[in-house]
Amino acid sequence: MVLLILYFTFFLAIFSSSSSDDSSTVIIRRVCSKTQASDPQSFDVNFVDSMEIIYQKISETGFGVSASGDNASDLVYGLGQCYNYLSNVDCRLCYAESRVKLPLCLPATVGRVYLDGCFLSYSNYNFSQDVIDNSDSYVCGSSKNVSDEIRFSNLTTQLIQNLTSEAYEQVDYYKQGSVFVSSGVSAYGIAQCWRSVNKSGCKDCLESARKNIVGCLPGSDGKALNVGCFVRYSTEPFYLNVSSQSGSSSVGNRLKVALGTVFAVVVVIGGAIIFWVKRRSFSRFNDADGSSEIIRSISESHLSFKYDDLRKATNEFDLGNKIGQGGYGTVFKGILPDGREIAVKRLFFNTRQWVDQFFNEVNLISGVQHKNLVKLLGCSIEGPESLLVYEYLSNTSLDRFLYDAFKNKVLDWDKRFDIILGTAEGLAYLHEASEIRIIHRDIKASNILLDERLRPKIADFGLARYFAEGQSHLSTGIAGTLGYMAPEYVVHGQLTEKADVYSYGVLILEVLTGRKNTTSMSSTVGHYLMSQVWDHYTSETLMETIDPALQGQCSEEQVVKVFTIGLLCAQASPSLRPTMRKVVEMLTNMTRDLPVPTQPPYINVKGVDAINEGSETSFLISSASRNPISTNQMSLSILQGR
Repeated sequence: MVLLILYFTFFLAIFSSSSSDDSSTVIIRRVCSKTQASDPQSFDVNFVDSMEIIYQKISETGFGVSASGDNASDLVYGLGQCYNYLSNVDCRLCYAESRVKLPLCLPATVGRVYLDGCFLSYSNYNFSQDVIDNSDSYVCGSSKNVSDEIRFSNLTTQLIQNLTSEAYEQVDYYKQGSVFVSSGVSAYGIAQCWRSVNKSGCKDCLESARKNIVGCLPGSDGKALNVGCFVRYSTEPFYLNVSSQSGSSSVGNRLKVALGTVFAVVVVIGGAIIFWVKRRSFSRFNDADGSSEIIRSISESHLSFKYDDLRKATNEFDLGNKIGQGGYGTVFKGILPDGREIAVKRLFFNTRQWVDQFFNEVNLISGVQHKNLVKLLGCSIEGPESLLVYEYLSNTSLDRFLYDAFKNKVLDWDKRFDIILGTAEGLAYLHEASEIRIIHRDIKASNILLDERLRPKIADFGLARYFAEGQSHLSTGIAGTLGYMAPEYVVHGQLTEKADVYSYGVLILEVLTGRKNTTSMSSTVGHYLMSQVWDHYTSETLMETIDPALQGQCSEEQVVKVFTIGLLCAQASPSLRPTMRKVVEMLTNMTRDLPVPTQPPYINVKGVDAINEGSETSFLISSASRNPISTNQMSLSILQGR
């Protein structure tokens, strides 16, 4: 019973916490200009690059500015700022939400989105020091009955005056405070400028915001939305619910509520809960998607494994048997009683997408068989957690070899070519030859497993999606790993097979160079792997980029052709990318002439330390990778919208 209480407490705490997080990411307003980009495709590509630069910096410091593009016609500048009362986790969640909403402005040349917690904007000019413009506005909440509206208005006006007159004097341009009005009524407020503006600009911005926001009184809530600052007051303590200063108190309160609720539930319907837990770990979710029918069919099929058997096979999920970890689970090696070696994926429980991931892998992959796809042996759904069971591959993943100074020597030219070709064949099967068209959405070196002969098998289908017959594309939430996601998918959320082709093109370049696209920035030049490869391609010096471990093993003609195929796959325009079936044909007939690739999308920011003397704004160059948050390159799926 104690375990049951802890189990149920954990479940309630997750959703209590989620609810709290959601409150800090409410969309207030989105502003888009009427002017459209002259070259929308290039502008979109640079928009993605600019947002990826901001992503790393805002994750680290809560603020970031960016610039991307070589030509004045398609330059994109960006700025992101979390309000100081957000914790680091809440800041990242807020940025993720704003990152989903902002692309709806494209192809407009200027867009900004305000949330209850953060601000994100882009433009075709450097706006980072702008503080007031014609798009500034304010939003008023509903009126609230108070015993003395005049007293409420006067005290709140004074609070706003104090905050706006003090914030620009602070190092971080931020001030928060509250005032007691009457029994049960207080006013809370914040004033904050973006870190990119100077002191005098901040002062002007806050003064303008103050004049606007007092017009909301005696309403219960007011928000001033300026290009350079944000001011808010409310009768609700909005900054106390998510602030880092009160984080432990907030967690404690949620835990108390959860424990109290659990105790009452256990006392009243304890027996029902025990039955619920034993029956299915899925039962906490509704059956609108037909989950119960899927569960029944799995339980009655050869795919069903007993939880206790898998627990024993992995020695109680001993960390010594851990062989990998992804965005949705940890993988353990196991040995069944009959001697079979297996890989058991233990799904993370504290994510809302776990059911979706589980059913994706079981439904899609159990019916798909190909020599270059990892075979799903089954799953366990009746224990306290969900487990997936795969064939065990002794050489784990490609990245373990490719980026290891000693192991990469095992991957000679022939083996690397076979890996490139085998992966292409597996993707071509998914896209065209299987009974249903499947898009993987997360092709990268860590998701290519190698068998005992170093033959490739595509793994991790948790993010995969399938197409109904006749469908041209899917409109879906953005998911994948930064650095491998196609620009048109990141910007518009429209998914086609060409998104996998793009990721595959990046993978080819990594296999040939032995370097990661997401961590290959030169500290002196500021270019990414694709940028470097493209420069060498145009100057006909591609042999200089090949992995030193391959020197002398292959002809220049072979190298150039495979590089060219990778660049063809990674072109900015999806219509120019070949299908995977065509890629297989090109790889198996190396005597055929190849089309000339166009320039791939990449961040190309020349390192600039400061815009001008005395300015606090810098062009911040990032690696556009997932690594600042996840050193094991977990798949990015925080940008929600499934």
